[in-house]
Amino acid sequence: MAATAKIIDLRKLLAERFPHPAVTATTRLVTGLPFLDQPTGGGLPRGAITELISPRTSAGSASLTNALIHGANRDNYFVALIDGRDSFDPCGLDNVLLRHLLWVRCSTASEAIKAADLLLRDGNFPLVIVDLVLNSPEELRKISQTNWYRLQRLVELIPAACLVLTRYEMVGSAQLKLVLENSWNLKTFEMQDAVSQLRIVVKRSHGRDIALRCVAAATAARRPYLTGAH
Repeated sequence: MAATAKIIDLRKLLAERFPHPAVTATTRLVTGLPFLDQPTGGGLPRGAITELISPRTSAGSASLTNALIHGANRDNYFVALIDGRDSFDPCGLDNVLLRHLLWVRCSTASEAIKAADLLLRDGNFPLVIVDLVLNSPEELRKISQTNWYRLQRLVELIPAACLVLTRYEMVGSAQLKLVLENSWNLKTFEMQDAVSQLRIVVKRSHGRDIALRCVAAATAARRPYLTGAH
């Protein structure tokens, strides 16, 4: 009972510190990052889990996280970062940016899943990022698919996007699966706008996304003939 009371108090505190965002009718969270918004058809799907697979050690997932935090500040909404291995470095972000961030520092993947379960229940954050890139494969294999489907059921009830960063494909309930196809080196980091060099491709999409892509592909295939007819 004491633990339940603490969770209730924590949810109240989060609601006070991070008030519910204005309800939006859009089905996508536009990030303002062309390399992410364009391949996903306009941004991250709300009410769904997106899995971003970063198979290489230096693929730029940390830079992506920083760019998403900048976007939250620009568009004036809150973002929650659930840090599975307490590896996030906030030193490169100023206090203005950090005011739009809730950083949940975890030491295990299990703690990260519990934190995601808590944060997705109330819908205080338009974007919830679960960073499991540095958690060991042995640890991640212990996460049952039941956990992911439970998180999917929670996010379906709120106008939020949940982005799970992983090293390999593991989230069975993800509506959208992306791959970060980068291999960065020192020269990349020396670039003034290195984040713009990130390359994200769609690995798999479910439901409505597949239908939209089929329609787009069919339209593109017919376009030369339609143009010729006119």
